[in-house]
Amino acid sequence: MKAWKKRGAIVAGGLVVVSIAAALVLNALNSNIALYVTPSEVAAGKTPKGQAFRIGGLVKDGSLTRDNLTVHFVVTDLAKEVPVSYTGILPDLFKEGKGAVVQGRLDADGRFTASEVLAKHDENYMPPDAQRSLDQAKKVGAAQP
Repeated sequence: MKAWKKRGAIVAGGLVVVSIAAALVLNALNSNIALYVTPSEVAAGKTPKGQAFRIGGLVKDGSLTRDNLTVHFVVTDLAKEVPVSYTGILPDLFKEGKGAVVQGRLDADGRFTASEVLAKHDENYMPPDAQRSLDQAKKVGAAQP
């Protein structure tokens, strides 16, 4: 085999290996991504189908109930509400009336089954998307008679 054919075969083999590696990395990133969605967007049906995503907003006052290790509560952006169930131990800062971000999937009944619950870490912080959706909901609520 001539030298230029050997080099061509090595370059072609290298391109195949790099392409396979890139495809595996992109597949791993795609399966681990979790998009952020507001409760209003969930109510409008703008959720990723068959994929985990995050919902952020306030935990509605009076909505927190416990059933052994399963916790049921409602996340709201003051315009729409999404019922959530979570099996596990909640973060220490998780409280009614405070901000939270939950990650999981919607079931067939429209209930969000969370795999992870995140509570805001101090009195001033809220994820920017959650704050923006709450501000918009307040404007809409103030505009309605």
